[in-house]
Amino acid sequence: MKRKAPLSSKGKGLQRSGSMGSGPKPCGLKSTGFKPKAPASPYEAERKANQRAALNALKRARRAADKAGVDLSDWEDGFLDDVGERIATHGRAFGDPEKGRPGQALSILQARKLKEISAKASGETKGNAKRPAKRPRPRKGSSGTTG
Repeated sequence: MKRKAPLSSKGKGLQRSGSMGSGPKPCGLKSTGFKPKAPASPYEAERKANQRAALNALKRARRAADKAGVDLSDWEDGFLDDVGERIATHGRAFGDPEKGRPGQALSILQARKLKEISAKASGETKGNAKRPAKRPRPRKGSSGTTG
């Protein structure tokens, strides 16, 4: 009884059917030489989002002032310009880490001043500020119940 050689070997020995080495890639994918970018840390993503939010708030304040025809003082105009430049260049507008939270683009006082400029542009004054009304505190000794 004669044995026939398998069709795939044809005298070359055993060969693998899959492509493990430099052969063609399965599914027609080609290697471009670029590795996929590693996902950024969530802290980095939050910091970038805070930068974009601060820059957009500065732009909104300036647009609102222009649209309403409100003249900003030289200091306010320079503040918006300088803070925008610092955020775009350095990622934040303050150097002392005690003046703001980590990852924030504006310090606490800068955020307050930006809010004041936005309120001025929208026509709100200090009397129109959205604050809850203060409730009168009860006097000592008059608790409302008699005893």
